[in-house]
Amino acid sequence: MKKLFSPIALVTLSLVLTGHFLQADDAVWTTNYQKAVAQAKAEKKLVMLDFTGSDWCGWCMKLNKEVFSQAKFKEYAAKNLVLVEVDFPQQKPQTDDVKKQNAQLQDQFHIEGYPTIIVLNGDGKKVGELGYMEGGPDAFVAALEKVPKS
Repeated sequence: MKKLFSPIALVTLSLVLTGHFLQADDAVWTTNYQKAVAQAKAEKKLVMLDFTGSDWCGWCMKLNKEVFSQAKFKEYAAKNLVLVEVDFPQQKPQTDDVKKQNAQLQDQFHIEGYPTIIVLNGDGKKVGELGYMEGGPDAFVAALEKVPKS
């Protein structure tokens, strides 16, 4: 009996049809600061900490919609950044470990408002700070490009 499809072809077809095929420009966010710094060092990338109130902060939601969810930012981030969400939600559940870590990071980087974007090198040293800006992903990526790499 002849096989119509190889197992690899079936898996690939299944992934494409169900929308689970990963694209190269997908930006992945983590909540684990220590792992992010280690990954950035190993991959020679910067760490971008997004201090946000994801479910209540209007400017944070605007930044996410206008920049972080856009293909141009996702593509840039995948190649250059390790993304960390440092969230202070009002409704969204978080583990106690994440809450503790986020509070420590907020104190460490003297965060006074949201959104605040802190950029670190692979050694965890602060090399830049950004916030919401007009101009979408083009302006945001241009600002990130000006951040020193070390």
